[in-house]
Amino acid sequence: MNPGDIVLSGSILVAIPIALLAGIITFVSPCVLPLVPGYLGFVSANVKSKVVLGTAFFVLGFSAVFVTLGVLAGSAGLVFWVREPLVQLILGLLVVLFGFAMLGSVGFMQRTIKLPTPKIGLAGAPLLGVVFALGWTPCIGPTLSAVLVLASDTGDPLRGAILASFYSLGIGIPFLLIAAGFGFAARSVEFVKRHLRAINIFGGVVLILLGLLIASGLWLQFTNWLGVINSGFTLPL
Repeated sequence: MNPGDIVLSGSILVAIPIALLAGIITFVSPCVLPLVPGYLGFVSANVKSKVVLGTAFFVLGFSAVFVTLGVLAGSAGLVFWVREPLVQLILGLLVVLFGFAMLGSVGFMQRTIKLPTPKIGLAGAPLLGVVFALGWTPCIGPTLSAVLVLASDTGDPLRGAILASFYSLGIGIPFLLIAAGFGFAARSVEFVKRHLRAINIFGGVVLILLGLLIASGLWLQFTNWLGVINSGFTLPL
């Protein structure tokens, strides 16, 4: 299978923008967004010339964890019968639960976590990224879990890695834009802070709708149909 076939397969074609959106929603969540200045200070030791590089290492750290989880989820799709109606129902209902967690209806899944403020510098930036990915599960769990459900649906480790990579980009790009000092990025953060509740409601509704599609089998029908449509096209190189 060539790379074009992998990217244009039915399920992943529609799942990629969802994974990217899930990453962005994670970044603007109440337990990540307020801590962005602190993260930038941790990875750069407050030396401006090192902010972007340190942030890039931080992003690579958590991306490595998320991509690994994506590979495992995609592999699970090969081992288990994830496309069986009962399994789809269970996975879909889990995503619905994650959506309600985004709305704040499941308290233990919507926490605000505050970090201490050590100055770890460039060398420790990737490790901080790993700690972020592993330790923030109660906070990022709803969106990450939804992406992993989509990754398992692909039944392919590589496609799972692709989805997890786009999820990581959704979180990492805003970090890098702010670290680079782009004014529009800083202004966007202020806008998001003013409308944080509305954004979280939007994210929760997206997850609930996605979960209902998966649970009802409509998501699988749609991706199968899209795969048939795409089989008649080739990616121009």
